[in-house]
Amino acid sequence: MRSRRRPQADVERGLLTAAIVRHPREFVALVMGSAATLAILVNALFLQHGPHPAPIFATRQRMQEPAVPLRAHKEDKAVVAHPVAPPKPNAAPVARQDPIAELIAPPKPRMLAIQRALADFGYGQIRPTGVYDSETRGAIEKFEREHSLPVDGQITDRFVRELAAMTGRPLE
Repeated sequence: MRSRRRPQADVERGLLTAAIVRHPREFVALVMGSAATLAILVNALFLQHGPHPAPIFATRQRMQEPAVPLRAHKEDKAVVAHPVAPPKPNAAPVARQDPIAELIAPPKPRMLAIQRALADFGYGQIRPTGVYDSETRGAIEKFEREHSLPVDGQITDRFVRELAAMTGRPLE
């Protein structure tokens, strides 16, 4: 005669199946939540390129010896080291290209005037945003070709003078 006892694995599998059958919505929510959490972690840890503002696995950099030479002073028979002021560079700070800063910066009036003039005179479908973008560059190049200017897509003084002469009003 067979015993009515089932092996432990069958009992555990039966409990899990019974729990899923009794609470299907909760089971689906648990699976979807776990999948979403896993997807977010994989995206954050492995799929993002470039430096992160607050990396999860940041490595500490060792403190380097100061690049500033030290000079010693004798005070009460003890030698105390004081840093010498570093030489100040003569060059101006280098401006960085920051696309986020350009997006949130207030629009430049000169750029708005140039974009409006180019749009008014049919040099492209330009929305006056105050930001130099690819549509603005294309409209400037079209204007430069039609007015025998060097085609570089840049806002030069000669370009601004020609555009202002065509519109009949200053662009500043």
